[in-house]
Amino acid sequence: MKLVSRLLFLVAAILPGTAALAQQYSSLLPDRSLAQWMLPDGADVTQGWTFDTDGSLHLTGKGNNILTREEFGDFDLWFEYRISEKGNSGIKYRVMKYGNQWLGLEYQIQDDSAFPKMSAEHYTASVYDLFDTSSPVLQRNYKSGDVWSVGRIIVQQNRLRHWMNGNLIIDERDDSPRFAEAVQNSKFKGQQDFGRNRNGRLMLTDHGSEVWYRNVFIRRLDGRPQVP
Repeated sequence: MKLVSRLLFLVAAILPGTAALAQQYSSLLPDRSLAQWMLPDGADVTQGWTFDTDGSLHLTGKGNNILTREEFGDFDLWFEYRISEKGNSGIKYRVMKYGNQWLGLEYQIQDDSAFPKMSAEHYTASVYDLFDTSSPVLQRNYKSGDVWSVGRIIVQQNRLRHWMNGNLIIDERDDSPRFAEAVQNSKFKGQQDFGRNRNGRLMLTDHGSEVWYRNVFIRRLDGRPQVP
């Protein structure tokens, strides 16, 4: 399927919109290129992250975390992903440097079925180590491991939202007492104003597991009306 047709198909599947809406998005993996990404030290990505014959980005072996060269403020990101058996990965956003570490909020991606005793704040589509879901009625929509899942992240005007295969999982505000309390109860409690910076990079994480991404598209929402 041609790229434009694939894009329109996915937009129709997870967004209320039209071809005009789809054209507002840009690919973060154009033409099977990682030119928009870098290693934490700013170097080009030369190993670990490669493209399979179907065009998907595949982490195999040691590739390190990779970050976008650009920073993003308000944005709408959507993507397809697959994770290996017992795998663990994720997409971070609002990533900035804290001392010698690149840290940010994370859309967790893992094989949840392999970790039944793990804290729910680490399940797929959670805000890693902060929030499991934003309401008990919000349910994850799992696909089998050999099927591509669709994720979506919207960050706009202090509001953070995560979707998993069309289901809203996270709907939080970074200026709420609930958010502040979650940070204080997390591994990030020593990082000043963690997750509240308005601009930051995106990161694809390397946690030693095979993971695949494709159709990674983003549109900037700075100054735009609130996305429903």
